[in-house]
Amino acid sequence: MGVIFRMALRNLREHKRKTTIIGLFIAFGVCIIELGNGFIEATTRGMERDFRANYTGDVMISAPIPEGCQMDLFGISSLQTITEVPSIPAMMDREKVEKILSETKGIKKQTKVISSKALLMNNDYADFQIEDQNMMNAPVFFLFAGENETYFDMFPGQKITEGRRPTPGTNEILVDERLKTKYKDFFKEDLELNKTYLVAGASAGNILREGVISGFFRQENEDTCMFTIVYADPSFTRSFAELTYASSFAEELPDEIDTSLSAFSEDDLFGDDFLGVEDEIDLTSTGTDFDAILGDTTLRDKLNETDDGAWHFILLKLDNPAKTDEFVSMLEARFQAEGLQARACNWKEASGTFTSSVEGINILFVALVVILAVVVFIIIMNTMLISILERTGEIGTMRALGSDKKFVRKLFLTESLSITLFSAAAGSVLALILMAVFNEAGIKVTNDIAKMILGGGAVNLIPTFGSFFRTIIIVTLGSVMACFYPVSMALKITPLKALSQGDK
Repeated sequence: MGVIFRMALRNLREHKRKTTIIGLFIAFGVCIIELGNGFIEATTRGMERDFRANYTGDVMISAPIPEGCQMDLFGISSLQTITEVPSIPAMMDREKVEKILSETKGIKKQTKVISSKALLMNNDYADFQIEDQNMMNAPVFFLFAGENETYFDMFPGQKITEGRRPTPGTNEILVDERLKTKYKDFFKEDLELNKTYLVAGASAGNILREGVISGFFRQENEDTCMFTIVYADPSFTRSFAELTYASSFAEELPDEIDTSLSAFSEDDLFGDDFLGVEDEIDLTSTGTDFDAILGDTTLRDKLNETDDGAWHFILLKLDNPAKTDEFVSMLEARFQAEGLQARACNWKEASGTFTSSVEGINILFVALVVILAVVVFIIIMNTMLISILERTGEIGTMRALGSDKKFVRKLFLTESLSITLFSAAAGSVLALILMAVFNEAGIKVTNDIAKMILGGGAVNLIPTFGSFFRTIIIVTLGSVMACFYPVSMALKITPLKALSQGDK
C-alpha cells in the first residue's frame, strides 16, 4: 500500500495543473456548503432559543386544527379562502387536559394564553381611510393575554422601558417599543403613556375597544424575528379573539331547535303571498309585536357574551427540554385514549408562522447544494476522464510490466482520495476563516420581513463538527464515484494499444 501511495503522490505532482483544477473545485464546493450549513445552524439555534424562552415554551396544547386550516400560536389561516380571517378555536376540554397535566411528571412551568391580531389606531378613526394608507406599514401587532398568575413568571423577558405591566382586570396594554415607531410613522404622532387609544380587531367582527397604555417594553432578544407584540389582560383580549360562549360551548347547544323557517323557500318568505295577503298593508297599524317575531333571544344573547373562562392555548416548560418530542407523543397518546378534543406539539409547530419561512430557505439551500454537487461531480469526472485517457501510455506500461487491473484501479483511487481529502480539508479551513470574519463583522438586518425570512436580525454562521464531517464524507464518496468511470474506460484498452497511443 505504501508503494501505491508514493506513486499516487508522484503522479499528482507531475500533473500539477489538473490536480490544481480538481482541488480548487472541491475546496470551493466544500467551503460554500459549510457556510450554508453554518447559516442554517445559527438560524435554527437562535430561533429555538428565542421562541422557547419567550413565546412558545417547549410544548403547546390547543384545540384540534380545523380541517383545511393551518394554526399555531400566532394565528390560524384557511387554505380554502383568503377573504376572511378565521378565529383560533377555544380549547373545549381544557379542564380535563389540565387534570392530565397535573398528574404528569416533568413539567416545570405552565400557563394559559389567548392570541389575536389587532391594529392600534388614534381617536380620529372617523376620518381614517384604510384605502388611503399603506397598510404594509400599519401599526399591526400580535395581541397576547396570559394567565395573570403564571404568564409573566414563565415568560419574564420583557424589558420595560417606561411604565408598568397591565393591571389585571383592566383595559390596560403593554406596548412593544417597535410599535411606538410604527405608530408614529403611520399616524404622524407619538404614543403617550397613560393615554387611551383605539384597538381594532383583525377579525371579520370589526371589534373596536379602547385601551390605555400602561407601559412600553423591548423584547429580551432585540434581534428576534418576532413581530411587534402588545400584552393585555385576558378580559380585554377575549373579545378580539371571539371567545364567546357560542365558540366555547357549541357542543352544549340544545338538541331541539326550531327550524321551521328552513322549510320555506326565498319566494315563500319574501313573496306577495306570504302571510296570505295580496294587497299592500300598513304594518305599523296592525299592532303586531315585531320584537316577538324572533322568539326568545335570551340564548342568543348569552352565546354572544364573552366567555371569561375560555383560552386558546396551554404552554409548558419542561424539566428536560431535550425530551420534548417524547413528551408530546405521550400527551397525544393520552388525549386520544381519553377522547379529548386537544392536540400537543413542540415549539417548532407552535411557531410555524416564523419557522416555515426559515425551513423554506433551508429547502432552497439544499436544492442549491444538490445542483452544485452534481455540477462539481460532472466537472471532476470529465477532468479525470481526460487526465486518465491522456495517461493511457502510462497505464499500458504498467500493464506490460505485470501490473493487473486491480493495482491500476487502486493507484487512481488513491490519487482521487488524496486530492479530495486534502482539498476538502483546505475548503473547511477556508470556511472556518470566513465564518470568523463574518461573525466578527456583526452584520444585522432591521426590516421585519427580512428578520422573519432570515430567522432573526443578527446574521451569524455557526460551524459544527457533524456538518464538516458529513460534508467531507459525501464529497469523498462523490469523488471516488467520479473516478470509477474514467478508470474503467482506461482499463478496457489493451496494453499493446495503450502503449501505441502513448507514443503518439
